[in-house]
Amino acid sequence: MAAAGAAGAAEVAQALSRPLSCLREPDCGRAARLRALEAIRAEVQERPLSAAVVQEVFGAQLVRPLARCLAGDAAERCRELALQLLCHGLSRGDRPGEALPVLLPALAQRLCPPQGFEPSEELRLGLVQLLSLLLQRCGASVGPYLTDVIRILQATLLDHYAEVRRESCRCAVACAQAVPEHFHMQSESLIKPLMQTISHQHYRVRVDVIQATGAVIQFGNGKSVDDVLSHLAQRLFDEIPKVRHAVTTVIGEWLLHLQDRYSYFHKLIPLLLGSFTDEIPENTKLAWTYWEKIGLQWEKENEEDLKDKMDFSVSPSYYPKGVTRPGLGCRELVSRNLSKILPGLCHDITDWVESTRIKASQLLYTLLLHAEDHITQHMELLLRTLYQACLDEESNVVKNCVKAAELIGMFVSPKVSLRLITSAFGKTPKPSCIMVLTAVIRGSPKEILQPHLTDLGNTLSQAGVCQRSEEVFYMEQLLYCVQALIEVCQEDCKEISFQLMKVLVTIMAIPSSHILSLFLYLYKQHIIQLMEWVSVSCDDWTCYSPEILQLDVIATHSGPVIGEALNNFILILTTCLQPNKDPQMRLKLFTVLSQLLQKASETVNSQGLFPSYLETVIKDILAPNLQWHAGRTAAAIRTTAVSCLWALIHCEMLSPKEILKVKDGLMPQIIAAMDEDSKITRLMACRIVGVFLKACGRQFDEDQFTNTYTEVLKRLDDASCDVRLAAAHTLTNWFKCLKDSDVKSAMESHIEFLYQELLIHLDDPDQNIQNAVLEVLKEGSVLYPELLVREIEGVVHKHQTPVYCNQLLHHIQSAKESAL
Repeated sequence: MAAAGAAGAAEVAQALSRPLSCLREPDCGRAARLRALEAIRAEVQERPLSAAVVQEVFGAQLVRPLARCLAGDAAERCRELALQLLCHGLSRGDRPGEALPVLLPALAQRLCPPQGFEPSEELRLGLVQLLSLLLQRCGASVGPYLTDVIRILQATLLDHYAEVRRESCRCAVACAQAVPEHFHMQSESLIKPLMQTISHQHYRVRVDVIQATGAVIQFGNGKSVDDVLSHLAQRLFDEIPKVRHAVTTVIGEWLLHLQDRYSYFHKLIPLLLGSFTDEIPENTKLAWTYWEKIGLQWEKENEEDLKDKMDFSVSPSYYPKGVTRPGLGCRELVSRNLSKILPGLCHDITDWVESTRIKASQLLYTLLLHAEDHITQHMELLLRTLYQACLDEESNVVKNCVKAAELIGMFVSPKVSLRLITSAFGKTPKPSCIMVLTAVIRGSPKEILQPHLTDLGNTLSQAGVCQRSEEVFYMEQLLYCVQALIEVCQEDCKEISFQLMKVLVTIMAIPSSHILSLFLYLYKQHIIQLMEWVSVSCDDWTCYSPEILQLDVIATHSGPVIGEALNNFILILTTCLQPNKDPQMRLKLFTVLSQLLQKASETVNSQGLFPSYLETVIKDILAPNLQWHAGRTAAAIRTTAVSCLWALIHCEMLSPKEILKVKDGLMPQIIAAMDEDSKITRLMACRIVGVFLKACGRQFDEDQFTNTYTEVLKRLDDASCDVRLAAAHTLTNWFKCLKDSDVKSAMESHIEFLYQELLIHLDDPDQNIQNAVLEVLKEGSVLYPELLVREIEGVVHKHQTPVYCNQLLHHIQSAKESAL
């Protein structure tokens, strides 16, 4: 066999001698090099050769000339053939490690600046795949060349081509696994490029980077954990579930297998527990699975320390209903690291980013559920945080913090918790203090709370508490607190019934409905004066003018009274909503106007006077702001202007007669608005065009019909199903108008084109759109039925859903028979 292999290798070597000599010649032309490489491929790649022969031929003759060609040939096709041949040789040969001294410098020369840079994206991807093949086939043999590998990956992890980055991440994983005993000394060099790529716009790249980061730190230097944690935490907010899944997997693996994981428990545990509230059940289940494994592993590793707790553990008498109690190891891990976790978490609950506050509040509940009675030693910090967080404008933050406060009531002795909370009432009690007290009461078991009822009743009925403020929100929280006491303690509240009555009487003395009535009465008395006061300098307003906020309050809080001051109000809007005014200010005022028009009968039209101002509103306010200008603010202004126009139509203040007056001035802008970036603008523009057609489409001339349908037809290709549906309904109105129009015969060629396009859209992926387009064609079939039949018969065999074509043919036939 050895002799046969040697003979085969010699035969191939003889056949390769001529093309190889051609490649070695310095003045060999591109065509000659290409022929030589093709000849080598015919001899090596297209013939069935044994692994020994392949190794002999490649190792002895081909690796060096192919590597030179790969690293320095000016012809892309030659480099591509060299790459294919090298991959073939490495995958078939039985001693691939022999090629490392030649190939790795060549790869570094081609992929690492400043020596050179491969211009072809496909070839760069192929080169990184060649590196991946070397790592897989050579394993630990790569050790001496690790510096070259790391240098290549540092460059390719930042490549402009996403697939190169992904393959580089896989190479990093393979490298870490192949030579862990050497890799840990250089692993830190990959952290920076990985973190520069972790926020890449392609989610698959982000997933691969996260997985690569996990392996690089797992098999490398654990000290790099601090450098990547903030980046991984940010990816827990990623909108793609697979990215969050990857983060959860990496953190779970580190908590199980990272060599120095005990030093990082307090940093890694919050990230894993943060996935418990992921919106995707699969991610939540994954986090729980890892957490249970981590807890059990930690129990085994600390069995001696936990022996008493494992042998004599007693379940708490009270526990949240429907919640599974975490295992001992999980609870101990949280309890022992809580003092390190809480300060940072409490800071995040008051962060300026809403999503961070929500995530932190969810995590707080999870941590307290694990910590149980260990919460007691952290009460002061927890209460300070809860007082602040319960005033958050985001309802989910408040909801989560209230749940966390209920756990305090369940796990912490009322002697401690109630003393700390009520001591805050000695200062200036805030509504949030009452809210936290209410939650603690709701979470407390009746038997434990009963001995403290008298103190609670006396505290709540103190003048400094129940009479501290007439603020409605404060009084509401006080009422909820009394309600919680009665619901939890029931008949036991008899002993403090007098104190509770004092609180309730105080609350009833300031009903919020009376306050609202008082405000409306005052607005009615002074609305004209207020408008004159606020509009003194309206010609010079900017977005920073306090008068903007004052006008907002007057307009939105005066309810029906604003309808009595329309003259002043419309004058202010006309002055301030001209295109040359501050864009941000116009956006704010348009938002106010849009809110009022949505409830016009209860606000601006409460007296039935608004229709007399319609012409001014449309021609002097809306039309100028519908003109296209560059910029996001300008786009937002156009959106609010379209919203106002739609609100006028929707509340039926813009009658068909009024539409006829303004259509010539508005129609071009509304048609242009159908091409806006904002989905809501496109949707409302389509609907408005449909209403305009319905109201006065029969008066359209040929150009107006043509301009309208060509723009509406484009919306059938819109990314939004709602916009496509609105466009279909608008085209139905278009056909209805044309049916009775004098220009019907002149539009025959346009109708034929419209038939063709609509038949294509019968294959829309959304069934609702298919049905809507079918209805459009049914309406349009009245115009030229024979023409439509010919179009259907020409395309019915191409349709994915021919049933709609058949339904349409049946409809046309039925209409024809009915006409006879």
